[in-house]
Amino acid sequence: MTVSVPLPDRPLSSTPSLYVVATPLGNLHDITLRALAVLGAVDVVAAEDTRHSQRLLDAFGFRVRMQAVHQHNEQAAAAQLIELLAAGRQVALITDAGTPAVSDPGARLVARVRAAGHPVVPLPGPCAAVAALSVSGFAEGGFRFVGFLPAKAGARVAALGELADAREALVFYEAPHRILECVADMAQVFGGAREIVIAREMTKLHEQIVRMPLADTAAWFAADVNRVRGEFVLVLAGAPASEGLAAEAERVLTLLLEALPVKTAARLAADITGAPRKALYARALELRAPD
Repeated sequence: MTVSVPLPDRPLSSTPSLYVVATPLGNLHDITLRALAVLGAVDVVAAEDTRHSQRLLDAFGFRVRMQAVHQHNEQAAAAQLIELLAAGRQVALITDAGTPAVSDPGARLVARVRAAGHPVVPLPGPCAAVAALSVSGFAEGGFRFVGFLPAKAGARVAALGELADAREALVFYEAPHRILECVADMAQVFGGAREIVIAREMTKLHEQIVRMPLADTAAWFAADVNRVRGEFVLVLAGAPASEGLAAEAERVLTLLLEALPVKTAARLAADITGAPRKALYARALELRAPD
């Protein structure tokens, strides 16, 4: 049975605004009624790839002026769209898939429009990061959205190293030509036991969502050459609660004990490293105990 739901008669504000519109990751049924209403009513649609987004608009029968806004022209496009808003036009911003300005062009445009004094209106909807996180089972302790890691191996490993002690789940985007190197670097930095969810081609025909230890990822990809194709979201479990003191806290405590009493060394080590004072004091007593 088909249910017909009427779209709002007045989906736009009376004040010319920039509407940041989330669009489907792949499955067109994921578009919201409000997104349809706004896209059908605005004067201009700013899109990351106009040819790609034209297919979306065609699917719903929209005929609207389009303007390209991508990483190479974002500043110039922002100036043009601000002129349109100042002239009373209504503008929608979309990306190739999902929510604009989240590891996609649009953040600088939004900042410029806000600075010019025009309203920016969010239209919630599909977001690859949140969709993958929702099926990961890792989000109980919160999460951190990282997005794309550096393309060069050294910079990527360094960036991962800075996240090694993060207790919250970590969400990454990755391209197919770097996915193997990325998960290998994660295994190196975080250890093979850390759990990861690999979400590939979400909401599309060849969607795959799997969970495994990092140590198993190489074999999983090698089992089917098609598994390196498509768009990827990686959700990494947060670091487990550490047992004992972190290496840096232990190092600082040891140095302080060379010149200070146990209680003073523990207090200063806690102030310097942020480690628990009680744990530092207990460890200091162990280090000072006679052999």
